[in-house]
Amino acid sequence: MAGDNQFDLVILGGGSGGYACAFRAADLGMSVALIEKAEVGGTCLHRGCIPTKALLHAGEIADNTREAAQFGVAATFQGIDMAAVNSYKDGVVGQLYKGLQGIVKARKIEFIAGEGRLVSANTVQVNGQNVTGKNVVLATGSVPKSLPGLEIDGNRVISSDHALKLDYVPASAIILGGGVIGCEFASVWKSFGTDVTIIEGLPHLVPLEDENSSKLLERAFRRRGIKYELGNFFSGVEYTENGVRASIANGKTVEADLMLVAVGRGPVSAGLGYEEAGVAMDRGYVKVDQYCRTSVPGVYAVGDLIPTLQLAHVGFAEGILVAEHIAGLNPAPIDYDGVPRVTYSHPEVASMGLTEAQAKVKHGDAGVKTFNYDLAGNGKSKILKTSGQVKVVQQVDGPVLGVHMVGDRMGELVGEAQLIFNWEALPQEVAQLVHAHPTQTEALGEAMMALAGKPLHVHD
Repeated sequence: MAGDNQFDLVILGGGSGGYACAFRAADLGMSVALIEKAEVGGTCLHRGCIPTKALLHAGEIADNTREAAQFGVAATFQGIDMAAVNSYKDGVVGQLYKGLQGIVKARKIEFIAGEGRLVSANTVQVNGQNVTGKNVVLATGSVPKSLPGLEIDGNRVISSDHALKLDYVPASAIILGGGVIGCEFASVWKSFGTDVTIIEGLPHLVPLEDENSSKLLERAFRRRGIKYELGNFFSGVEYTENGVRASIANGKTVEADLMLVAVGRGPVSAGLGYEEAGVAMDRGYVKVDQYCRTSVPGVYAVGDLIPTLQLAHVGFAEGILVAEHIAGLNPAPIDYDGVPRVTYSHPEVASMGLTEAQAKVKHGDAGVKTFNYDLAGNGKSKILKTSGQVKVVQQVDGPVLGVHMVGDRMGELVGEAQLIFNWEALPQEVAQLVHAHPTQTEALGEAMMALAGKPLHVHD
């Protein structure tokens, strides 16, 4: 450390991207200051990935209890105790938070609690003092977005932040947005007993996924009694005596106790001095190159602040990339097609690589082949009573271009799919590998065997 407030690296924001950068930089021998206005861990740990997955698991337990008789188990579902659910959720978050705090101390990172602001290319001002770094990393993350004219009041019209703190189960809910966040909360609330309606302006739920995955999720949600209005945009909301009434562009209205606005997340960048310091911006996002460098030399940006995939594991990867780039290790840029994506609803939607439509744009209709393996033929999926498919997109006579999976626990299969895609494996190479039986990983193996021309548990 060159001085009391001088560091090799100053990081503004202690979420996934910021703390990953801090940890790797410290390992590489840099002096690091990590500035965070709330808690280390950011959105993912405190208001995103971890607490939502805890709620989803509680919902899974509720569904399993209701359906226990199918498995010969006598059990009675008596209801959801939200105080106890929140205690479980907060306990998980608390343990992970304590672990992160321990790592910050163990790696001798200077943690500065306060709201920082970039005042020059190498200086962040926090708590009235200037903290200077040879390099600066902007990692101020994102917050839930709304629509023009739609006010989130935290009572009847809420964001995901509010939804995670609810101390009751709503009898009915409208979810505005059928993307990842909307579908995960729809799944949780339905499991808890809420009457749910999703409003999505685009033609499908999880519209960024392969169309086959979207249709499978829609079918599963329909069976679960989750209602949705697709292909018609939201046009307004008004308060009723006891709740809200949402209007849709097709003239329909939906009434419920509350409305969750899940139309995505926007970058936290306003008023933080970025533009004044010369950092190029676009619609609130910080513009970066393949190494996450901004337009200002020595200033980097990572995570939800930049227009890449808004995923915690992308933040981790970007933070590590930046630390290694600053250290002169010449890391490879991130291939964002090679990043796994999971929607943790019931059933789960997991994907890797290109959708069929994207692959055909890149290689032409005749240059792409696909295979759909139905989980009905998978023993472990039968045992779990889950349905769905594993769809593989392949370049004709070439490697696997995409893997798209729908079904319970498919998020656990995406690790192998990641290796297949990123190592540009040919289906016949994967087909040689022996998958444990009975497991759901066999579904991936069977799809590869079929594409390699030697199907096993597959029939027309």
